[in-house]
Amino acid sequence: MVDGGTAYLRYGAKNMRKIELITVYADDDYELVRKYATRGSRGVDGKQPLKWIPLCDMEDDHLEACLDYGGADWHMELIRNEIAYRKFKEHQKESIIELMNMDSYDKSE
Repeated sequence: MVDGGTAYLRYGAKNMRKIELITVYADDDYELVRKYATRGSRGVDGKQPLKWIPLCDMEDDHLEACLDYGGADWHMELIRNEIAYRKFKEHQKESIIELMNMDSYDKSE
């Protein structure tokens, strides 16, 4: 069990040796948040067993579908952050490739 929220954290279990306490807040480093923030999914048709998927493992189309479906404001913000994060990373990758392919780029420097 977990209780508390942002004011305090209380947790317990029948066997505490099997528990790994990981506390991640939405305003933590996004590289960490995207690995632990999840969205429940029952598949495209909605008939599959419930599966919790970290944002970092969701397909782009799935993220967009979640925005259309809706949810809590804080969760929608996390999904928008994931989409923006991917666009930023892709732009960064394209910029590096472009820089490496420039004729005027002196690779000996």
